[in-house]
Amino acid sequence: MTEEPTRIQLTSLPTPLEPAPRLAEAIGLGPEDLWLKRDDLTGVGGGGNKLRKLEYFAAVALRNGADVLVTTGAAQSNHARLTAAVAAKLGLRSVLVFPGEPGASSSGNLVVDGLVGARIEWAGDVPLHELGQYADGVAARLAGEGARPLLIPYGGSSSLGARGYVVCAQEILERLPEVRHVVTAAGSGGTMAGLVAGLGVERVLGVDVGARPDLAEAVASFASPLVGATLDPATLRIRDQVGAGYSSYTPETEAAMVLAARTEGVVLDPIYTGRALAGLVAAVRHGEIRAGETTVLVHTGGLPGLFGHPVATSNAQALLR
Repeated sequence: MTEEPTRIQLTSLPTPLEPAPRLAEAIGLGPEDLWLKRDDLTGVGGGGNKLRKLEYFAAVALRNGADVLVTTGAAQSNHARLTAAVAAKLGLRSVLVFPGEPGASSSGNLVVDGLVGARIEWAGDVPLHELGQYADGVAARLAGEGARPLLIPYGGSSSLGARGYVVCAQEILERLPEVRHVVTAAGSGGTMAGLVAGLGVERVLGVDVGARPDLAEAVASFASPLVGATLDPATLRIRDQVGAGYSSYTPETEAAMVLAARTEGVVLDPIYTGRALAGLVAAVRHGEIRAGETTVLVHTGGLPGLFGHPVATSNAQALLR
């Protein structure tokens, strides 16, 4: 592991690590096997996993004298929401670059974006993983106007941002040194990369949510500098829960969300954490994770996104009785 760079404390760590006995038994594990790492409880801007990454980017911004944070994501991006909230906390401006056109949605994370003062640049018909080039142009234009922008990568995912999840891995090991599996949603790849760097390839199961087509390669590229060796993407444990695409709402995800809510009172979101649990359920069903093996599900947050997903909200309303 290379020397630890500076980070700005944005949240109180460690986050809680809670047993989930009823959920464990419901999916076929023993009551003492399953734990929830509550990274949804990180505080700023509604909480979520991206704050661990943003602690490092915030330090870079302040060190370089930046006055505006620029980043990309889907319109319901949790990372964009938290970047804007961190900017507000630090007294900076924020510009969020989204695909699509204005007016397509006004709920969920977009509500928080507005509250914390973000400015949104709509990029039109640009694939999510190709927004970086458009954002480069936005940052260049801001610089030409006299601003001092810091461009934060998609999802806050890079070797620098991934360090936040090396810290998370250390927190897990301090409480559960015998942990056998750590399951996380894998979108832009930084969270999984940090966990792999801190725990090793064999203990981390990433659940692909369909945010990028090169997930394994991205995770390996982010993690490799942190471990001081080149990781082979083919060795990573990744389980597919993409369904019809990144924004889709699958029956497996819905079943997982209902199960978590009704066994532990824990609310998951339809894009990340719901899929992560669905992937864990599938891994147990196929024997990849077995009873008697200590397992941690990382709750990466995303609750505002639930209220911005029309299918998820309408289906949840139909469950009322």
